[in-house]
Amino acid sequence: MTRAQYIGPWRVDVTIRDGVVAPVTGRTLARAVAAALDAAGASSPASIGLILSDDRELAELNEAHLGGDGPTDVLSFPLLEPAAFPDHPGKAAAARVAGETDWPPAVTLPGRRPHLGDIVISVERAIEQAAAGRGGQTGDIRWSAADELRLLATHGTLHVCGWDHADPIEEAAMRSLERDLLAV
Repeated sequence: MTRAQYIGPWRVDVTIRDGVVAPVTGRTLARAVAAALDAAGASSPASIGLILSDDRELAELNEAHLGGDGPTDVLSFPLLEPAAFPDHPGKAAAARVAGETDWPPAVTLPGRRPHLGDIVISVERAIEQAAAGRGGQTGDIRWSAADELRLLATHGTLHVCGWDHADPIEEAAMRSLERDLLAV
């Protein structure tokens, strides 16, 4: 089931896969995504996809797109190059790592919102991480599964907006921004 959530200039298309039960509403997660888009300085209006899934799908995507083995909690699929977003601490180093010049030009049909990308979250993994006290991306925060899902939606959105955590400076800035956004 997909439901478009309009929050300010953003359309967040929230898809919940069959059999997935999230401990938080799609609207709440869409608000977290919208706040991260605002904070990252994404051009508006725009749309973004948020897919709530399970470990099986995330494992398949992880292997197919990143060569990873097994499920992960969140994957982001940006459609715009990092240069399409404002600078932030550590961005230059991350852009060199990501091969920023390899991106195809963005195409937006007239009268349409540009689509920034998609985020896929394993609700199963988020619930498990929260229950085990391994949340917060650092693996040491004990909080609810709803809070873990809000973090993963925020984290995935920042990735779509050109943020990364391969560079220590950018990682520190990203974690700080996530904390600020989740405190709201």
